[in-house]
Amino acid sequence: MEKVIMGNHAVSYGVQLARVQVIAAYPITPQTQVVEILSEFCADGLLDAKFIKVESEHSVMAAVVGASIAGARAFTATSSHGLALMHEVLHWASGGRLPIVMANVNRALGPGWNVWTEQTDSLAQRDTGWIQFYCETNQEVLDMVIQAYKIAETVLLPVMLVLDAFVLSHTEEPVDIPDQATVDRFLPPYQPKFRLQPGNPCSFYGLVGPEHWMELRYKMQRAMEQAVQVTQQVGAEFGQVFGRPYDVIEKYRMEDAEIVLVASGSIVGTSREVVDELRAQGQRVGLLKIRMFRPFPFAAMRQALAGVRKVAVIDRNISYGYGGIFASEVKAALYGIPDAPIIFPFVIGLGGRDVTPQSIHKIVQYTQQYDKPAEEIVWMEVKR
Repeated sequence: MEKVIMGNHAVSYGVQLARVQVIAAYPITPQTQVVEILSEFCADGLLDAKFIKVESEHSVMAAVVGASIAGARAFTATSSHGLALMHEVLHWASGGRLPIVMANVNRALGPGWNVWTEQTDSLAQRDTGWIQFYCETNQEVLDMVIQAYKIAETVLLPVMLVLDAFVLSHTEEPVDIPDQATVDRFLPPYQPKFRLQPGNPCSFYGLVGPEHWMELRYKMQRAMEQAVQVTQQVGAEFGQVFGRPYDVIEKYRMEDAEIVLVASGSIVGTSREVVDELRAQGQRVGLLKIRMFRPFPFAAMRQALAGVRKVAVIDRNISYGYGGIFASEVKAALYGIPDAPIIFPFVIGLGGRDVTPQSIHKIVQYTQQYDKPAEEIVWMEVKR
């Protein structure tokens, strides 16, 4: 069934199809509609789930951690300062090896107050042990919710799927909503090996001394590494069942490309249009979309960019004192490979400033004009 829905509701329908059992929520712009319609699904009997209202995002994450320990499929959504307030408990979710799924609607962090899109909030949580996916369209958002549970419950790590504030969250697009029976066959009920239950008392998350601590973290890292292959397998299986395959990265018109744009989120769609225009003019420009950010897909990235002369990385985020975060990760991934491409690190669109086709054209023109970037960070369309 195809419906025209906003990105926030694409998340909600994905959660309904995944038969989530516990939802904890605290409202924050621009994600509130995600949990608003989920509360209606629960009240109307369209989703058999416990909906828990709490007093803060810190409590939200504590509630879904508790639900997941008890063996329930658990979900929440947040944004910006709400995600920052969860920070402490994000570590408990990943360290506890709990397959929670959370949607984060990218929004700038204050001050000053800004409710528009920027990736700095989710990327600031990149070292918390959560798998991260960045979505380009509302269809990908819905599909990713379903896949996220399968990935999380295989490697036993939580998953954060990310969509841009307003550009996706409040923009309506046609979305194919799969039928429940097909989703049920793709995503069977969660069956945890260990869970908290009165009839079988167990101890969870006690004191761990130095003699065992490193081994726990080693296993987390191995699970992260395993998540790359699991994501590729789940994405391929999803394609066989639903006709829409996914991978950790996506190459677009990269054959014989001299310049490759690297982008994530909704900027990918704009870049795709520009690449088509430039290819029609005979210019050898391609596009690489990064879907998975944690774990970082090192092997796929190196393979995709081998032999490319120039790579323009488009960041809608900033690590203060360093630069764009995707650019720094791409540089690290390509370090030491023979004939590594020259990286052009662009920062653009912070705080929801529009990134238009003309913006992408400027990025391509800059990359064509210079042999190497003239600055450590190439700020685009900023008033200096």
